[in-house]
Amino acid sequence: MRRVVRAPWELLKRTFGWLVLFELRNKVLLAPSALRLRRFEATEARRLAAAAAPLPAALFATVIATHRRPHELRAAVRSALAQTVRDQIVIVVDDGAGLPELPDDPRLFAVSLARNTGVAGVVRNVGIRLTRSRYVAFLDDDNLWEPDHLERALAVLQSPGGPDGVYTALRRVLPDGTERDILSVPFDRRRAARESFLDTNAFVARRDRSLHFSRVRRTPEVLPREDWELVYRYGRSHSVRHLPFPTVRYLVNPGSFYTTWSG
Repeated sequence: MRRVVRAPWELLKRTFGWLVLFELRNKVLLAPSALRLRRFEATEARRLAAAAAPLPAALFATVIATHRRPHELRAAVRSALAQTVRDQIVIVVDDGAGLPELPDDPRLFAVSLARNTGVAGVVRNVGIRLTRSRYVAFLDDDNLWEPDHLERALAVLQSPGGPDGVYTALRRVLPDGTERDILSVPFDRRRAARESFLDTNAFVARRDRSLHFSRVRRTPEVLPREDWELVYRYGRSHSVRHLPFPTVRYLVNPGSFYTTWSG
């Protein structure tokens, strides 16, 4: 019988998963820019913290990254403030474009970076650094939450033997408002090494030092996205569970600054 020898790249993909290998490549090739952005992130967090009084502590901190989407941002903020869980603060972090007028709510805070980075991970990390909370949740400026998003997450996080992080299902919609599909995949790190189904709009996690995003500059051509990297890395040393309830209205946005959609 003739023995079939697989190409080394195909063998590596089967062994480790293509997303893991792509991320290893990103860390090697893009490390210099990531180091510069990490320094910028730290400088901005110190600058913004010094410019105002410390933000109040809360059970949840919701971090909303934004860039030039005033109308969509206001809708996202309203959906965050409308959560049935009231013990939260919402921090909007603008990626250097300027902030529009936002709802008047004592739980809402907004800051602008000194310049545009184009790196969603850096923008979100500043929001994490500026807040104090037991749990952290993330919402992009073109997506919406159902009112019970945090409530459902909290029920599982605080249950006996509960996980450190949870993510709900995504109701993915097209720009005309029609539903594309519902993305609901149980957490499996081996499967996640090969399939991109992790998104931080649905992710709520217990805060600790490991809860931070990659600073790699991820242009639309650079895969995997920072959402995958965060949840996959967090799941290495923390328990993560999927909740099969669509609590996120996720826009498949062809005009995204950070993600290219096809199909």
